[in-house]
Formats: sequence, C-alpha cells, structure tokens
Amino acid sequence: MSETGSSGLSGGDADTAPDQPERVLTQEEIDSLLGFSSAAETEPSGLSGVQRVISSSLISYERLPMLEIVYDRLVRIMSTSLRKLTSDNVEVGIGEVVSLRFGDFLNAIPLPAMLAVFKAEQWDNYGLMVIDGAMIYSIVDVLLGSRRGATPLRIEGRPYTTIERGLVERLVRVILADLTASFEPLCPVDFVFERLEMNPRFASITRASNAAVLARFRIEMEDRGGRIELLIPYATLEPVRELLLQQFVGEKFGRDSIWERHLAEELWHTEVELKAVLDEQELPLSAVMNLQRGSTLPLAAAPGNPVRLQCGSASLFQARLGRKRGNLAVRIESPPLAARARDEESR
Repeated sequence: MSETGSSGLSGGDADTAPDQPERVLTQEEIDSLLGFSSAAETEPSGLSGVQRVISSSLISYERLPMLEIVYDRLVRIMSTSLRKLTSDNVEVGIGEVVSLRFGDFLNAIPLPAMLAVFKAEQWDNYGLMVIDGAMIYSIVDVLLGSRRGATPLRIEGRPYTTIERGLVERLVRVILADLTASFEPLCPVDFVFERLEMNPRFASITRASNAAVLARFRIEMEDRGGRIELLIPYATLEPVRELLLQQFVGEKFGRDSIWERHLAEELWHTEVELKAVLDEQELPLSAVMNLQRGSTLPLAAAPGNPVRLQCGSASLFQARLGRKRGNLAVRIESPPLAARARDEESR
C-alpha cells in the first residue's frame, strides 16, 4: 500500500515539473547580481557580482606618507595665497586622498566643471586639476567684486565665457605655484599650467586603466565656495617614489633642526691635524728597504720654497717656507685649493 502511494507521488512530481513557469528576476535582484545595489554604492567594500570580479584586478598600491604631508603643507600655503588673491576670508580643507583608475575618475566628474591640465617639468609628465561649477561661479563673483551674501547667478547649459575661463586660469596658476612650493622641501619641481578643458574626454593625460592619486580640497569663502580635485598619476610620481615612501612626519620633512645646530656648533671646536709637506720623492723599493736608523734623505726644501698644507689626504693651501723666532714656519699665500679649482672650472 505504501509502495503504491510512494510511486504515485513521484509520478505526479514528474508530470507537473515541465509545467512550472520560468522564474523572472526582478530589477532589484539584477542590480544585486551586477553589484549596483544601494548597499554596494554606500559601502565600497560591499561590492558583489560582476563589480567584484572587475575590481579584483585592481592592484593594491602602497601608501605614500610623504605625499599626504605635502598636501597638508599645500593646505596651509593655499589658505594664505587665496586670501591675497580674493581679499576675503578663505578656509581650505583637505578631504580624502585615495587611489583609483584614471578612467573611473573621468567618468565620475560632475559637470559642469573645468579641467586644468598641468605639467611637472622636472618629472616630464602631467597632472589634472578639476574645478567644480560651484567653485567656478564663486571665484568669478569674488574676483569681479560681487557683494557678500549674494547668490551666484547660474545659467545651466551655457558655455563658460572668456572672462570666466581667464579668472579660473588665474586661480589655477596660484594653486600650481603653491603646489610647487609644497614640494620644494622634498624635491625641486615646477608645475606649469598647460590648458583648460570643458570636456573630460579632451583631458586625458594617461591611459584609462592606469592608477592615480586623487586629493579633494574644499575651499570656503564666507558664504561661497566649492571643491577642487587634484589628480596625479602614479607614473608622474615615479621619479620621486622613494622620497614619497619615507615614513616620518615634520614641517621640514624629517630634518632635525636642533641636531643640525648642535652639530654645526661642535664642528667649530673639532681638532684637526694640519701637515706641511716640504717635499715628495719617489724611491725604488730596494732603496726603501735599505733605509736604516741614521740614514739621511735630502729634501729639496729651502727658505722661500712653496710647500703644500694638507689635512689627511686633502690639500688645502699653498704656502711659503720660512723661519720665525728660530722655528720653521709657513705663510699661506693662496685661497683654499678647492675654492680655486671651482673658480677655474667656472671660468
């Protein structure tokens, strides 16, 4: 009896299986599968699906501690320079410093915006600065003498005028000069303005898959302000990569001024041995081996002959041999030999 019921049950399942309708995924399930759900957008670490597969190919780049110190120095310098430029109270703050693909950055730029391409002369490579729309209208209002508290007039969709481009270019040049000064304690480099672009496609300075460092700055001018993003590809920073990997914090980038001052003071009290070389001779090895106690070596040194003063193996001065109060003496008659050699090379 039970065997008959069991076979009937299995037979019924086999008959009804082909009649079941195919399951259709909802839009939320599709977004979750592709990694475009709201949870993935709010939590970068919560990627899933296809996005997780794509992101797995990203290289984990090492952190550059010294670059963060350079940006902190840039904030302080830029606050002062922008106050002089705008004659207004300016507050500059830095947000996150992240690494990302250059192509992802271009696709995420909020428009309208201006993209300033600049070149690092000594590194022979390029960087990118993005000024958002709020910052563009704010700097135009401030430099053209708009009243405080007035809301900037924005006409969406229109191209930027020549005056607006000129004022933004002036702002970019000031920031690039501050960036040059920020890198100066670390290494000499000049950041030179190249061009302004409105379309991100025309501001490509490296391959879309190449990695770059992005720093976001927030500029507040009373009740106005905006955001500036500074992007430097890792390829641009490669010449100074070893310097940027140093892990120490300080205004002077790791230099200890107290120790330097102490060392300079103690050097003045250091005792050194100064030798007056009267004559130099070349002897065969057999003659040197035959030297005994009481042997005499005639020296070609007479009063008035030139002699050389040495410290260790370094020649310092040319002098003249003489006598003073019954003692042999030398009188220095030339500047230091090293300085004289440099003068001759320069001539």
